[in-house]
Amino acid sequence: MTDGARDEFDVIIVGLGALGSAAAYWASSRPGVRVLGLERFELGHANGASADHSRIIRLSYHRPDYVRLAKRAYESWSIVEAEADEKIVTITGGLDLWPADAAIPMADYTDSLGAEDVPFELLGAAEIQRRWPAWHLTDDVVGMFQGQSGIDDPYRGNVAHRRLAIDQGATLRAESPVDAIREVGGAYEVDAGGSTYGAARVILTADAWTNELLAHFDRRLPLTVTKEQVTYLAASDPTLFAPERFPIWIWMDEPCFYGFPVYGEAGPKVAEDAGGQPVSPDTRTFDPDPAIAGRVRGFVADHLPAAGTTEIYTKTCLYTLTPERDFVIDRLPDSPGVVVGLGAAHGFKYASVIGRILAELAIDGSTPSDGEISAFRIDRAALLDPDAVARPMI
Repeated sequence: MTDGARDEFDVIIVGLGALGSAAAYWASSRPGVRVLGLERFELGHANGASADHSRIIRLSYHRPDYVRLAKRAYESWSIVEAEADEKIVTITGGLDLWPADAAIPMADYTDSLGAEDVPFELLGAAEIQRRWPAWHLTDDVVGMFQGQSGIDDPYRGNVAHRRLAIDQGATLRAESPVDAIREVGGAYEVDAGGSTYGAARVILTADAWTNELLAHFDRRLPLTVTKEQVTYLAASDPTLFAPERFPIWIWMDEPCFYGFPVYGEAGPKVAEDAGGQPVSPDTRTFDPDPAIAGRVRGFVADHLPAAGTTEIYTKTCLYTLTPERDFVIDRLPDSPGVVVGLGAAHGFKYASVIGRILAELAIDGSTPSDGEISAFRIDRAALLDPDAVARPMI
């Protein structure tokens, strides 16, 4: 705490990764709203979850509420693209693949898309291999193609959100870890980076460091933080994986794998979903996990041999998982001026709309997406069980 002087804002956002950068943009777009964003590391750092060329964006989800929220996500990214004059979303189409007796039910996806009037195609293995010859599949594999899926670019998206926020008057301060948050007279004081700030509302978007911030409110969520990785491969014929010729894809089984066409690097990207070991966000290493690498190589050899086995490089990141892999988008019950956002390791596609909703909850007290976020409450049963652990897939 300083000598008592403090800078005053209307909204303070703690954590300027994907969700926090988006919240800074959407909050600062409101006329007269003074926004401060605080980041414990440098802006654009690689310690968290969203530093890479590509993330999947899709309407194909296992529940109708996610599909409806995804529709608003596409709309939100479109607004940001137009405002920033920056292409962030690249449509490639998306292919979900189910082998026989897959661990992830296909009906959850087809039923959700049907309920929300989203068109899709069901394809057999022969047709998949005809359209995309890089695939090598057994006859029992069934695919679902949805044409609006594609690539969401974190590098471009996060920078665009922050640049636009600054242009709209927001103050963003890097290297400003938070030491304390306290309620004072119905508002909040935040000590960070040697300074004290005041605001009527606080938005917490700290991902793997969420519980560190919630400790200031005597709350802890049963989160599992794991170190994950993605691998770019030097395909002998990268034109097979050009984004206009090859879709994003997800292998809907356990283990679950996913991948991208060529984007940002000279070859396609492949990864295992939630295959990593639990870590501490402050002590994790950036060394690739050879066990994950082995499983990815095995999958590629069996099903996508044209991607090759030579690595361009492997990059690690953090997953911050709730027990059921659902988001957290809610106000703290005992401190309603504090709003919490957590993407649960599949949130980048929704980053702009989640930031938009967090700003709406903080400034307006409600959101047009109330119906879509009802399952993401912070006091739901799964988050009140201290012994709950994350499931390995979505």
